[in-house]
Amino acid sequence: MAIIRHLHITSITPAVLRYLISQSKGLLAAASLASVVHGVCSVFLLAQISSALTAEAPDRGEMALIFAGTAVAAMLSHMVANILFERLGHRAHAELRRFITKRVIASDYRHLELIGAARVQSALSEHCTHVAEFFVSFPLILTNAVIVAGCLVYMALLSWQVFLLAVIVIGLGSLGYHLAHLRAIRHLDIAAQEQDRLFGYFRSLTDGAKELRLNRDKRAAFSDDVLGKSIEIVRHERTYGMSLFIGSASWGNFLIYAFIGLMLFVLVGDVPDRALIMTGFALVFVYMVGPLEALLLNIPRANLAQVSADRISEITRTMVASEIQTDALGPPKLQSITLQGVLHRYYHEQSDELFTLGPIHLEFRPGQITFLVGGNGSGKTTLAKLLVGLYPPEEGRIIFNGKAVDETNRDHYRQLFSTIFSDFHLFDRLLETGGADLDNEGNRLLAKLHLQNKVKVQNGAFTTLALSQGQRKRLALVVAYLENRPFFVFDEWAADQDPVFKEVFYREVLPELRAMGKAVLVISHDDRYFHLADQLVRLESGCLTFNSRAPLNDGASMKDSAAIAGA
Repeated sequence: MAIIRHLHITSITPAVLRYLISQSKGLLAAASLASVVHGVCSVFLLAQISSALTAEAPDRGEMALIFAGTAVAAMLSHMVANILFERLGHRAHAELRRFITKRVIASDYRHLELIGAARVQSALSEHCTHVAEFFVSFPLILTNAVIVAGCLVYMALLSWQVFLLAVIVIGLGSLGYHLAHLRAIRHLDIAAQEQDRLFGYFRSLTDGAKELRLNRDKRAAFSDDVLGKSIEIVRHERTYGMSLFIGSASWGNFLIYAFIGLMLFVLVGDVPDRALIMTGFALVFVYMVGPLEALLLNIPRANLAQVSADRISEITRTMVASEIQTDALGPPKLQSITLQGVLHRYYHEQSDELFTLGPIHLEFRPGQITFLVGGNGSGKTTLAKLLVGLYPPEEGRIIFNGKAVDETNRDHYRQLFSTIFSDFHLFDRLLETGGADLDNEGNRLLAKLHLQNKVKVQNGAFTTLALSQGQRKRLALVVAYLENRPFFVFDEWAADQDPVFKEVFYREVLPELRAMGKAVLVISHDDRYFHLADQLVRLESGCLTFNSRAPLNDGASMKDSAAIAGA
């Protein structure tokens, strides 16, 4: 039927739908079958009611038994269908979240940066929920579709002429619904796109809490012009789109009642069995109004799910995974890492142009401390991301233990590093640093960094993360120690520390890591400690302009041993 075509069940993004169906084939088939059985039983009950109104007394006993059996079957199939689809909805929600999180974890880091956290959060929450809600509402859609189709068949058995007119009326209703659908779906899509931006604004509520409270004008502008406007766009577009669906459903119901009036008072004249025909048609139409209305009102859920599935597919398609994931092996041994002519280009905000980092020639070895220095925007953090394998070089090579790093081994290569970037993230538990004495070792390190009165490690998890930025960096240092990787990278770690902990970091932590045979890269502006490095590397506008070396473990002032310009 024309109305059924508007379900668009198969038009939900194929990749997403195929994934969900592949995870729940049996459950989906059983739930759909139960819904069809319930619809068939409902139509059969209607036919029995119509027959009972004109049946002779001797036939009523047998009809009562058939009616009772059909009613029980309808009840049981309805219950089974709803339970199965409720389970299916929750499973679809969970499977979609697993699907997205796996794509996020496998995605190349550079592409993940371009997608942005807000779009990923929107996909994991809002869009997943809409797709799951569609599965929960699917038994109602399927059952009512079967009832409407069955009622049309029953009408055809009563009078094919009146049935044809009924099809025309329903076709007109479907045409109006289709036109409304085309317009409504555009508004729902606009709302879905704005929803992605809105999640970014929600994050700013907490991330920018200090700035908003310190500046009244900024707070008002963000609340009214940014956040409030985005909320209003989502509300307006969704309200308008759903109102179009509701209006078209009401138009369809009006046509049904108009047809009932025409049939009762105009179409059916003095014909044989006029009472039976009129009773049958009136009963069918009155019975069909409820399922038809429910069908029309629930179809928007399918359309909303389609929009959300499209957004999920669009987001996950951009998550490029070009690397082979490593097996569950320990970190590789470090003998040497050499950057040979490594070059990377990216947009630079300060200069508003394409920025070129490199070509860079550097070498790192175990037991060596390297300081990377330079002005803001010189490319230090980008170089660190290239070194640790988060960015693949556009030109040049990274040689690890004599072998080039590429897509086949980059993930394994990254297991060398424990990093604390300036925008580091702390997990609330120690995820991959298992060990029988993990809690004791963690608490020992916390005491060493004077955090024992703020936080503890219990059952492999931190008791709190509500710490200052400097304390959080010290906690990240504890995690890095426990990971015990061959290469440590610190991006402005000491910037948020008081003088006491700067001394501890530069004069105790770094020498201790050197003594453990660790390679260390420190991005720093603390020039009073530069003499503690074994290698000093200076970046200016993306070029390596100065490289100095000193004897290993020599705390005296370093003597320049090399000057590399533009290399």
